[in-house]
Amino acid sequence: MVENVQNHVRSLNWGHRVQLKDKNVEYLNAKGSFVDENTVKAVSQNGKETLLRAKNVVLATGGRPRYLNEVPGSNELCISSDDIFSLQNPPGKTLVIGGSYVALECAGFLQGLGYPTSVMVRSICLRGFDQQMANLITDHMESMDVNFIRSSTPQRVEQHENGQRLVTWSSTDGETHRQDVFDTVLLAVGRDPETKSLGLENTGVKLHTNGKVLAVDGEQTDVPHIYAIGDILEGGVELTPVAIKAGKILATRLFSNSREYLDYKMVATTVFSPLEYAAVGMTEDDAISKYGEENIEVYHAFYKPLQYTVSQTPADQCYMKVICCRDGDQPIIGLHILGPHAGEMMQGFSVAVQCGVTYKQLSSTVGIHPTCAEEVVKIHITKRSGDDPMVTGC
Repeated sequence: MVENVQNHVRSLNWGHRVQLKDKNVEYLNAKGSFVDENTVKAVSQNGKETLLRAKNVVLATGGRPRYLNEVPGSNELCISSDDIFSLQNPPGKTLVIGGSYVALECAGFLQGLGYPTSVMVRSICLRGFDQQMANLITDHMESMDVNFIRSSTPQRVEQHENGQRLVTWSSTDGETHRQDVFDTVLLAVGRDPETKSLGLENTGVKLHTNGKVLAVDGEQTDVPHIYAIGDILEGGVELTPVAIKAGKILATRLFSNSREYLDYKMVATTVFSPLEYAAVGMTEDDAISKYGEENIEVYHAFYKPLQYTVSQTPADQCYMKVICCRDGDQPIIGLHILGPHAGEMMQGFSVAVQCGVTYKQLSSTVGIHPTCAEEVVKIHITKRSGDDPMVTGC
């Protein structure tokens, strides 16, 4: 499997190189940094320096996995999600530290491959996502025997005598201390923007305290001809398709006199946990904070996919909700789906949500039977009503 993954990555990189050549784009395998606002110095692996000047400069350096420098032994004895498919030996019993979507995705597939997996979480899982959905995801993972070590932080990681990792952790209140031995410890505590070595101090580009680039107009920085896209942009969305789309839209503004900007608020995303979670728009908590609980309507449903019926698979966490403003035809401001192939469903529905679809339009649409997606257009029970949201019948 590792070899197949690495071969796939190599093929992607080769494909990008070929496309650049076909478009007559010069590719430099070098590290770049600003000498001044108009000059970039590129240093190749053999130390050769090249000075580049350009009318416009786009920063798209992405992020790198964050390490826990304050935890002794973590840098030397832990791996990141970037390393998981480069291991020479099976990961064995694994501890995943962090509650991010990367943490849950890695823990999910490792447990699914038969490796006993624990997840250590300091506070909540999937911060920034809808917390009702996040709790359903962890409930499902616990039903798969993923062990969640909650309200805990690592204190040190040590090399055990048999080559394993001895991890010591404590509860966040400091009252409880525990230890256990793992074959692999994977850190998934976030990513840091790759901006420290770009020489931005030689420009007027401003950085947030978290190291991300501050923009004043879309992706444009305080220096009008320097732009930032992708994970390094403060206020952006850390997803590869977002960076790609932002780059394409920026190119049309620079070279085709377009005034189009990417709408970062209506970006659909999927967490590829064992039970997929897809979302677009606002979380329920954010909607309540912005509009007030009395001014929103939340339609929700627990449903059972047909394939689960045949295989007798439990569907306790298969759930969806549509968040609407209560006025008029009830504009939809958030859609959340938890279940098999949720990402495939969300791609289509996200177009409608971005176009301003209303609950009236959604509910007037005829569903495709028998599919999970039809449950979205059939959804009719509100949280406000207190009625049982379990779907029964056709």
